[in-house]
Amino acid sequence: MDKFRVGILGAGHIAEKMAYTLNRMDDAMAYAVASRDRSKAEAFASAYGIPVSYGSYEALAENPDVDMIYVATPHSLHYEHVRLCLEHGKAVLCEKSFMMDSAQTEKVLEISEKNGIFLAEAIWTRYMPSRWILKDIVDSGIIGKPSMLTANLAYPVSHKERISNPALGGGALLDLGVYCINFALMNFGDDIDTISSCCIKGDTGVDLQESITFCYNDRRMAQMTASVLCSNERGGVISGDAGYVVTDNINNPAGFDIYKGKGEFVKSVSVPDQITGFEYQIRACKNAISNGRYEVSEMPHSEILKVMHIMDSLRKEWGICF
Repeated sequence: MDKFRVGILGAGHIAEKMAYTLNRMDDAMAYAVASRDRSKAEAFASAYGIPVSYGSYEALAENPDVDMIYVATPHSLHYEHVRLCLEHGKAVLCEKSFMMDSAQTEKVLEISEKNGIFLAEAIWTRYMPSRWILKDIVDSGIIGKPSMLTANLAYPVSHKERISNPALGGGALLDLGVYCINFALMNFGDDIDTISSCCIKGDTGVDLQESITFCYNDRRMAQMTASVLCSNERGGVISGDAGYVVTDNINNPAGFDIYKGKGEFVKSVSVPDQITGFEYQIRACKNAISNGRYEVSEMPHSEILKVMHIMDSLRKEWGICF
């Protein structure tokens, strides 16, 4: 079988991670890369052994040999670049956060669905085997009836322009809080009664730290924190009336530790070895495209839009507008 040929739009840090991953996959490859700086694209292609490089995004979108384009530019450019690819009939995997807001999201989803062109969000935690391993643990009844979820994610990255600049969709929410929200939705669902939150803003008006609480109609609760000012354990806990399960990193779990109700350790459950974790989303996209689908079951369009609506409502509450 021919390898799935991926074009990378953008040549920054996250694009490097994708290129590294694709180079180590048996069923996919980094076929092309594009940057608005041709010399940067050529250097990127040379570093990762990519056959084709372009000094414009339009040229990449016009390449008939590219099976899918991975959009790896800042949040603020996602709408422009995803729309460009879709209008050229190209399947697209777009980095998180998917768009700046739900209005942009609705527009590109409409183009995808109306024309049957594949479009997905690269929120890698949605595609990882760890997602289903955790679900199996909770569904097994070993922790009893779950009622509380916590998710925390923080990195000291407030100095980076993509974080501090509101014009780039900066702030903790779109960069880190989105993972906490997805962790809650994946494990507790979306039957949410109320959402409450608070945030601390920086000098440029972006959110630097936030606390978000989902109260569910069945009395469950999910409590989430995100920050670009500090480091934390990046952990997640799902608690039930017979015990609790802890993950070391909601963003890329190495495994899960299970405890009885009073804190007695029961066992650890590991996750499979991986290249970087990005390979799962590539394989999900390849499978969907080969079967004629325009979305993936792991992160369907309805779920992409749901997350964007939640983040819109949070920013509205905080008085943050892009």
